[in-house]
Amino acid sequence: MIVQRHQAGWKQAHIATAMGVSRKCVKTWIDRYAAEGEVGLTTRSSRPHTMPTKSSDEIEQKVLAARAELRDGPDVLGPKLGVPPRTVSRILRRHRVPYLRELDPITGEVIRSSKQTAVRYERDRPGELVHMDVKKIGRIPDGGGWRVHGRAIPRDRVNGPGYDYVHSLVDDHSRLAYSEVLRDEKGTTCAAFLERAIANFADHGITRIERLMTDNAWAYRYSLRTVCAEHGIVQKFIRPHCPWQNGKVERLNRTLATEWAYRQVFTSNDERAAALAPWLEHYNTERRHSALGGKPPISRLLPT
Repeated sequence: MIVQRHQAGWKQAHIATAMGVSRKCVKTWIDRYAAEGEVGLTTRSSRPHTMPTKSSDEIEQKVLAARAELRDGPDVLGPKLGVPPRTVSRILRRHRVPYLRELDPITGEVIRSSKQTAVRYERDRPGELVHMDVKKIGRIPDGGGWRVHGRAIPRDRVNGPGYDYVHSLVDDHSRLAYSEVLRDEKGTTCAAFLERAIANFADHGITRIERLMTDNAWAYRYSLRTVCAEHGIVQKFIRPHCPWQNGKVERLNRTLATEWAYRQVFTSNDERAAALAPWLEHYNTERRHSALGGKPPISRLLPT
């Protein structure tokens, strides 16, 4: 259209005004047509011929290898590799590496994304809302399971080692987490865990818990009433079959699985259980959290 109007005798300034573009843009297309004809009107990439600040192939390969091995995000990979997190993100996007949310937390294979909460929220202060849940994981037989001996070993589905239940409490504002490996998820067990979790949060400066959000499990709905009443906590329940509404503790469950329970090979169940407390200390005080601007949960709490 620019060339046609120019050939019809329009002035370049009038063409620019009519088409809502700059005079320089009009001149560029006219000059390109004059020099190259119809071929000059094809769209060209605006990417520069040279990019002096582009990351080297060596750095890109280091980032890709670290992502494949560690399955961490830019905020974690960046400091480990000495590369700005934003650069790590650009490298991953350039190579079309799937987002962590699209991957199976155990195998790293691409899966369909699960349903997510439409509206993201975060409470304004520590203790305003905490989330509670239980993660069920298979116990490790003495000497190690299939991760040590391979899947060819016989499995006793009747008299096998059974399951452990990882009970967790997460603060909505700071993401401070407390977890224990327990033998069941009965009401009395859940109530006793909540008492210990409240004490642990108090040790970290969260002396008042206002609301507790859980799913609709019987143990939560009926067995936590006394504990909540004694501490002035209001119980809140998610809608049935909507686990994403308790997403912060569900996300912690996934992190527990990938970074603690299944990150390394354990030769006994006690060995794995003993590794939970040190990992939680790392999670609360050192691990970079993307929702907290790359800082650990302790950064949002007052010194105790």
